[in-house]
Amino acid sequence: MKYVVIIGDGMADHPLPELGGLTPLQKAHTPHMNALARRGRIGISHTVPQGFHPGSDVANLSIMGYDPARYYTGRAPLEAASIGIAMQDDDVAYRCNLVTLRTEPDGSVVMEDYSSGHITTEESRELIVALAKELKSGVFDLYPGVSYRHLLIWHGGSTSPVCTAPHDILERRIDEFLPTGKGSSFVRDLMCRSQAILASHPVNSKRVADGKRPATSIWLWGQGKRPALPSYQEQYGISGALISAVDLTKGLGKYAGFEILNVPGVTGWIDTNYEGKAQAALDALERVDYVYIHVESPDEAGHSGNVQYKLQAIEDLDAKVVGPVVQGLAERFPEHRILLMPDHATPIFARTHTGEPVPFVLFDSRKPLDRSSVAYDESIAARDDIMVFEQGYKLMDFFIRGE
Repeated sequence: MKYVVIIGDGMADHPLPELGGLTPLQKAHTPHMNALARRGRIGISHTVPQGFHPGSDVANLSIMGYDPARYYTGRAPLEAASIGIAMQDDDVAYRCNLVTLRTEPDGSVVMEDYSSGHITTEESRELIVALAKELKSGVFDLYPGVSYRHLLIWHGGSTSPVCTAPHDILERRIDEFLPTGKGSSFVRDLMCRSQAILASHPVNSKRVADGKRPATSIWLWGQGKRPALPSYQEQYGISGALISAVDLTKGLGKYAGFEILNVPGVTGWIDTNYEGKAQAALDALERVDYVYIHVESPDEAGHSGNVQYKLQAIEDLDAKVVGPVVQGLAERFPEHRILLMPDHATPIFARTHTGEPVPFVLFDSRKPLDRSSVAYDESIAARDDIMVFEQGYKLMDFFIRGE
């Protein structure tokens, strides 16, 4: 048996007036997803437990079969694992975004862009290296990541500051969302000091000259200590691999004991190498039992508030990942199961994550169904013939064990 999980990050949404009251999933042309829904078991999963922020960290942890109430410590330590940072017991990892802040005529400062215009990895690396040099201290270390996503490790640090994800406060004044609580003065001071360094850096000067958004500040959030997760070999007795552009999910994969597949041209945006992900997944199944394919672009499109980008991301996921994977499995691995779902919703109107249950399809090649009236979209939740997982982490047990 081979297992493939396909995650369209943030793919779920709400009805939109500009789409005639349809969601992007309902409007998009998704023949391969709809075919899976007709032939598989459908349902909804509560991937974000009560009391948890609806982040991709919590949601993907849940989808992978780990109870967030037991295993979740924070987003940043997962990303640290992805880029090979060996955290000590007293280390606290913080996610470090490069963001664009805008000063309004009245002097207030607004979060204009959580990604600095999706700054390139090459540009951001220069900026993080410069910040590490100028802010040098034995108390913390800065590590470059991918695009706008980086890490700060605070040695002997605190997890107490109350921090807010920058993508949750787009076009809002930041003074209401700066870190507060014990240890927050250290975090706020670093964020403030970064601004003068970034303002004079040649990378930002060139971005402004090219009409692009500059990285004007770091933004620290998502802190946590090193978690302890059992591997899939320990939990299920199977081997696995994971494909993602995002350090968060790659870090989860490392803790799960997966091989991390690095596919050229994977960006996390709508220009990502979808076809490469599909091919790498099929090839990996020659040596492992399970592949987790994470596609970030629908989520990024949702954060951007751009309906056309989200439609494009969903249609490309269907045509370039779901279709080829379904066909490749049928040709190369006759006994297989596929789980298709988003981790959470990222509605266009909100431009951030929401925590409602999300629709899934579970297809088993040995037990195909044949229904003509099913489509894969949010309307699945209103049906009376669906499976419901109130505890989202239990869906993976059912997917793998059939129980």
